[in-house]
Amino acid sequence: MDYHFNFKIKLPLVAAVAALFMQCNSADTKNSSGTVPETPAAPLTDEQLIDLVEKQTIKYFWDYAEPNSGLARERYHPDGNYPDNDANIVTTGGSGFGILSLIAADSRGYITRAQFTERMGKIATFLENADRFHGAWPHWMDGNTGHVKPFGTKDNGGDLVETAFLCEGLICVREYLKNGTAEEKALANRYDALWKGVDWDWYRNGQDVLYWHWSPNYNWEMNFPLAGYNECLITYIMASASPTHGITAAPYHKGWARNGDIVSANTKYGYPLILKHNYSEEYGGPLFWAHYSYVGLDPHQLTDQYANYWDLNYNQVMIDYKYCVENPHHYAGYGANYWGLTASYTRNPDGSTGYTAHQPNNDTGVISPTAAASSIVYTPQESIAFMRNLYENHSSLTWGPAGFYDAHSQQYNWSVKWYLAIDQGPTPVMIENYRSGLLWNLFMNAPEVQQGLLNLGFHSGKYGF
Repeated sequence: MDYHFNFKIKLPLVAAVAALFMQCNSADTKNSSGTVPETPAAPLTDEQLIDLVEKQTIKYFWDYAEPNSGLARERYHPDGNYPDNDANIVTTGGSGFGILSLIAADSRGYITRAQFTERMGKIATFLENADRFHGAWPHWMDGNTGHVKPFGTKDNGGDLVETAFLCEGLICVREYLKNGTAEEKALANRYDALWKGVDWDWYRNGQDVLYWHWSPNYNWEMNFPLAGYNECLITYIMASASPTHGITAAPYHKGWARNGDIVSANTKYGYPLILKHNYSEEYGGPLFWAHYSYVGLDPHQLTDQYANYWDLNYNQVMIDYKYCVENPHHYAGYGANYWGLTASYTRNPDGSTGYTAHQPNNDTGVISPTAAASSIVYTPQESIAFMRNLYENHSSLTWGPAGFYDAHSQQYNWSVKWYLAIDQGPTPVMIENYRSGLLWNLFMNAPEVQQGLLNLGFHSGKYGF
């Protein structure tokens, strides 16, 4: 099997309109090339395995990107079946993760510097001309026009959380290119202007908390204040870091931290939760809460008055791991090399495909490969064991053209042979952070990021502030 990139962007397959909740592929199905993926005769070393997973997963953001914008499609379905004919919808947050993965691809030599800068230029042009709402991009955009594609009836304006995920990537591009050639410096300046154009302070709505959404038609009717703990920590850090439209520390402490009530005294399997995880104060939330904010934000030796953020994330991942090993529902396969619950596609009771935030208090027997793979920075031994098990023992159901498919269940001998940007994105980024710390170093050494963290009361022993 050839794992090298085809650097020519592949146009999407003809998209057939299909209901989202359709019957998924079963064990006798094949991948998009018509063959069952091969397993090497000799097992890969750990380094070969993680390099393969990183490289193959980055294909989502390179080979299968939306061709006009260069950004990440919301979803890529190799079978061509797209709900609502949405093959050209791009996602803001997933594109932020994708941009980070392409930095890793350039650094690793998976693509050339010329290819990288060409793609970054295309992306910058699209973002400069796309719909923005007080500087924030919407959750979804039409990849052909740059116009907002409503994520819901009232969700047709700015999405501050998705914008924060994107801005993690924008700042890292600036840092990566700022000392390069004249062309690279000019591109770095464009990325700098993009993230500085976000009016974070507007999204307070005059209160000491940030709000997720604003719409020109519905104003603040979505009414979703960002109060922790979930995946949204990075939004406060970006808002504090902004030198143009920043916030004071009050929204972080009064809103996000709930005047200190964010702190938890609960433990599970001997691991303290440390912070109250919204909707799950017994086990902690889905594992993407330990990933999305931390693709750029390095939790090593990162503390504030509420938490040590390495301990917070390590403990959440270990609680999820211990739960899967305990396997209270006796699902087939669950154990030390088959674990990881997070938001992804899922198998509904009737066998159709849906979407849910898998977590210990919402366990349907479905494992999301991004959960364990993206946790490699916290649990390398357990994460590599998981990837090896899937690749060596379940490749016909789990391995495809852009890495591991989105969801799998040994209980039902089932896999959804589709991909989602928001799931594929953290995997290569966190693998690269495990291997080299590249994206962490770029983000954490940005002067505005350090000042923003200091403004909120954070300190980093690793980066010396």
